[in-house]
Amino acid sequence: MQFYYFCTLFYFNAYNWKDDYMKRLILGTLVCIAIGTLPLVGWAQASPSTFGQAQGSEVLHLTLDQALEIALSENNTIKIADMTVEKTGYAKKGSYAALYPNINVSGSYQRTLLKQVMVMDMGGQTMEIKVGRDNNISASATASMPLVNAQLWESLKLSALDVEMAVEQARSSKIGMIKQVKQAFYAVLMAQKSHEVVSEVYNNAQKNYEKTLQRFNVGKASEVERLRAQVTMMNAEPSVSSAANAVLLANWQLKAVMGIDLETEVQVVGDLNDYTEQMLTPYVSEDDISSNSSLLQLDIQDRMLESTIRMQKKQYLPTLAASINYNYSAMGDDELRWFPSSTAAVSLSIPVFDGFQKHNAIKQTKVTRNMLALQREDAERNLRIAIRNFNDQMALCIKNYQAANATVEIAQKSYDISEKMYEVGKATMIELNDAQVSLMQSQLTQAQAVYNFMVTKASLDELIGKE
Repeated sequence: MQFYYFCTLFYFNAYNWKDDYMKRLILGTLVCIAIGTLPLVGWAQASPSTFGQAQGSEVLHLTLDQALEIALSENNTIKIADMTVEKTGYAKKGSYAALYPNINVSGSYQRTLLKQVMVMDMGGQTMEIKVGRDNNISASATASMPLVNAQLWESLKLSALDVEMAVEQARSSKIGMIKQVKQAFYAVLMAQKSHEVVSEVYNNAQKNYEKTLQRFNVGKASEVERLRAQVTMMNAEPSVSSAANAVLLANWQLKAVMGIDLETEVQVVGDLNDYTEQMLTPYVSEDDISSNSSLLQLDIQDRMLESTIRMQKKQYLPTLAASINYNYSAMGDDELRWFPSSTAAVSLSIPVFDGFQKHNAIKQTKVTRNMLALQREDAERNLRIAIRNFNDQMALCIKNYQAANATVEIAQKSYDISEKMYEVGKATMIELNDAQVSLMQSQLTQAQAVYNFMVTKASLDELIGKE
C-alpha cells in the first residue's frame, strides 16, 4: 500500500508541474520500472531467510551470478520443489513393496466364561454336554506374495514416471525462479540508472542556478531568468528522492525473490551497459523448443497415459499368488495341550466377465490421451508464437538502443554548447533546459532499451527451458 501511495503522490506532483516536460519524462521512466517489477511484489511477503539474518549489518555485494546462486539455495520455491522430488521418490520405493513377501504374525487368547451346552438324545435319555475349554490360545504366521501379476509390474513403471514428472516440475520451478531473479536484478540496475540520470539533472540544475544567480548579482541576468533557474532546480529535487525510493523498492523485490531477509543490506554490482554486447547477435531460433518444460511435462503425461492403458489391458491376464501359513494353538482347562498346523497354497485368479468395466476404462483413457495430444499441439503452436513475439521485441529493443546510442553523444554535445552559450549570454534558460531534457531523454531511452532487452531475454530463456 505504501508503494501505491507513493506513486499517487508522485503522479499528482508531476501533474502540477504542468508544462515541465522533464518531470513528466522522469515520471514515465519510474512508472515503467514499477510496472516491470510489479509481478514480483507478491514475493515481498515471503518469510525471512536465515541467510539474511546471518549477514547482520554487513553490506552484501551482489553480481547476477551470485544472486542466482543464493536464490537456488535460499528460495522457498526451490526447497519445496526438491522436497516434492524426495517425497515422490519415497512413494516409488513404497510401490516396490508389493513385489516382496507380505508377512504377518498374529496371536490371540480366549477365556471361556460360559461354555456352550449341547443336548443329545442317547437311547431315549436326554444328555447335556458342555463343549469347549476354559483356555484357548492361538498364534499364527502367514506369508504371501504375488508370483505372476502383469498389472502390478506395469504399475511400477507408472511410479517411475511419477518421479520423472516431479523432477521436471522441479526444473520448471527452478527456471521460473531464475527468470524472476534476473528480472528483479535488471530492475535494480534500471532504477539505479534512472537515479543516476536524475541526480545528474539535479546537479546541472543546481550548477546553472548558481551561475544564473552570479550573473543576476552583477546585472547580467534578469529576475525572470533567476526565478526560472531556481524553479527548475527545486522541481528537480523531488525527482531525486523519488528515484532513490524506486531503487529501494527494487532492492526489496530482489531480496524477496532471492529468499533472503529484507533487512539485509544489498548492493547490486554492475551496470546495464555491461549487457550491451548481448544485444548484437541473434539469440535463439524459434524452433528451439525441445527443452520447454511445459511440453516435456505433457510428453511425460502422455507416457503415463500410455502406461496406464497397458496396465488396464493386463487386467485381463490371470494372476498367480502363493501363500504359506503356520498355526500353533493350545486349549485346556487346567493343563494346556498344544496342536501345531501348517498350510501352503497357490491361488490362480482368471478374470472372465466384469460387465465391460475394463473395456470402458481403456476407451476412456484413450480418449484422454487423444485430448492431451490436442492440448500439446495447441501448446506448441502458442509457444512458437510467443518465441516469435519475444524475438521481435528484442529486435525492436536493439533498434531503439542503436538510435538512442547515436542520440546520446549528439545530445551531450548540444547540452555542452548550450551551457557555454548560456554562460556568455548567447542562449536563454529555456534553451538550456530543452537541451538538458533531450540529453536526459536519450540517456533514459538508451538504458530502457537495454533493460527491456534483458527482461525479454529472461522471459525467452524461461520459455525455451534454458537454465
